[in-house]
Amino acid sequence: MVAVRNNSTGSQIDYSEKHVLLIDSSGNMRATIYYMLRELGINNVKAVTINKKVIPLIAQSDFDIILLGHNASDSVTGIQILEEARFRGYIKPSAAWVCMTSDSSQEVVLHAIDSHPDDLISKPFSIEELKYRLDQIMRRKQALRPVDLAIESDAKYQALQICEALIDRQHPEYNHLQKVRGSLLLDLGEYEKARELLDSIYWQSRDKEAGLYLCRAYCGLDDLSAAEQLLQELITDNPLLIAAYDLLAVVHEKMGDLVQARETLKEATTRAPLAVPRQMELGRVAVQTQALDLAKGAYRRSISLGQHSCYRSAEPYLKLANLRRMEVKSSDVATREQIDREIDGLLINARKQFPADRQAEVRAFLIRSQLAEDLGDDQEKERFLRDAKLINRELENPIDLDREQLVMSGEALPVLEKAQPIAHQEDAEVKQLNPDMSDKANRLGIKHYLSGKLGLAIKSFGAAVDFDFNNHAAVLNLAQLFLETARDDHERREGRLKMVDRYLNLIELTVMPPELNDKRRLLQKYRTLPLDQLPPSSLGPLLK
Repeated sequence: MVAVRNNSTGSQIDYSEKHVLLIDSSGNMRATIYYMLRELGINNVKAVTINKKVIPLIAQSDFDIILLGHNASDSVTGIQILEEARFRGYIKPSAAWVCMTSDSSQEVVLHAIDSHPDDLISKPFSIEELKYRLDQIMRRKQALRPVDLAIESDAKYQALQICEALIDRQHPEYNHLQKVRGSLLLDLGEYEKARELLDSIYWQSRDKEAGLYLCRAYCGLDDLSAAEQLLQELITDNPLLIAAYDLLAVVHEKMGDLVQARETLKEATTRAPLAVPRQMELGRVAVQTQALDLAKGAYRRSISLGQHSCYRSAEPYLKLANLRRMEVKSSDVATREQIDREIDGLLINARKQFPADRQAEVRAFLIRSQLAEDLGDDQEKERFLRDAKLINRELENPIDLDREQLVMSGEALPVLEKAQPIAHQEDAEVKQLNPDMSDKANRLGIKHYLSGKLGLAIKSFGAAVDFDFNNHAAVLNLAQLFLETARDDHERREGRLKMVDRYLNLIELTVMPPELNDKRRLLQKYRTLPLDQLPPSSLGPLLK
C-alpha cells in the first residue's frame, strides 16, 4: 500500500543498526542513494546492480529495508524482481520494501502495486522525501514487529492472539492493526468474525483495503450479492483498485455469469496490462465464453510479458496452440495449412523453451491428437494419444487425460480452471486426487441446489469433479443441473445442452452402482425429449 503523507511526526527512528539492500541498475543512482542513506545514519548498506544473483541474495539475507530501483529499459526490471520475490515468498512482513521507479506511468505503478510493496517513490527524489517515506514505514514495522514475526513463522493463530493483545485505541498503529487482524481471521477461515470486524472498520473509515477484506469475508460466507455490490462501489470510488476487479471477476464466475466475469477482467487488463496471471485469467474466461480473438490476444501478451517474468511457462503457448486448433474445422484448405504451421511452431517453442516440463509435453501430444481428429486422420489421432499416455505414465504426478481433454474443448466449465503458470519446473505443484474433499463438495452442491442457488450448486459439483474425476455421482448431478438450466434459460440453452451431452458421454460406458445407472438412464431418456416436454421442476434426486 502506498504511504500517504500526514502531519504526524511520531518518534525518531534510529537507523544505525538497520541493514539495507539497495538495488538499482544505474551506477550513478546507486551512488546518489547510497550517500543519502549514509546521511540518514545508515552504515550497513549493500548496493548491487540488477542481475541473476539478486533473488538468491534476498532469499539468503535478512535485510530490514530493501530499496529496489525500477528502470523500464532494463532487460530484467526492478518490478520483475519485486514480482518474483513476492511469488517465491521472500518478501517478509517485518522488512520494508520500497520500489523506486523512474517510470510513474499508470500501467507501471499498477503492476508494482500487484506485488504489494510497502511504498512507491518516483525517481529522482530528495533526501527529505526518502527520510519521510522510510520513517513512516519503519514506525509501522516497529509497532507491529511481534505480529509480523509470527506471520513469517506461519503461526497465524499466534499472530492473531498478539494482535488482539495489542488492540488498544492508544496504539500508534491501531487502524492498521485492526486490518491485519481482519486479514488473519480471513486466512484462518473465521469469515463471520472477519465480517463483523471489517464491517465496522470499512463503514467508519471507507478504507479501500478494509473494503477488499470485507468482500473476501462475504465470499467466504457465500454472500455473493453483498460482495458484488460492495466491489462495484469500491471500483466506482477507486477506478484503479485493480484487486477489486480481480475479486469481482471471481464473484461473477461463482454466480454463474462468465460473460460478466470476462468483461470485468477485460477492463482490469485494459487499466493494468502488465500482469501475466491476469492476462492468463482473461484468456481462460474468454475461451469459455467463445471470445476467441480476445483470448488469443491475452495469451500472446502473456508470452511477451513472460519473457523475464517468474510467471514464464509453457502454458500460454499450449493455450494459444489449442485455440488455433479450434478454428481448423471452419477453415478452408489454405488456412488450415497456415494454422497447422502455427500450431507446430507454438508446440515446438514450448518444448524448446521448457524441456523439463513433461506435463507440457503430454498436453502438446493431446493437442496434436485432437487436431488429427478434427482433420479426420484417425491413425495420427491414435498415435499422438498413445504418445501422450506413454509419457503420462512416466510422470510422478500424471495428469488426468480425460479432464485435460474436457478443458481443451473450450466449453464453459463449471469449475474455476485457474491458470497458474509456473516459473520453474521444480516449483510445480500438481493437485492430487482427493475423494474426501470431492464428496464434501458434492454434498455442498446438493445443499446449494435445495436452497435454490443453482449457480453455486454447479460450482460445487464442478469442484467435486475437479477433486476426483471418478466421482460419478457429481458428474450426473452436473448433467442434471445443466439440463434443468437449459430447460429454464433460453439464452444459454445451446451451451448448457452441450455440457449435458459432454458429461453424459464421459460416463456412458462406465460401470456404476445400480442407483447411479438408474439416474444415468433417466437423464439419457430426458435428453431425447424436447425441452418443453420435460417436467417443470427437479429432474431427479441428486445423488449423495
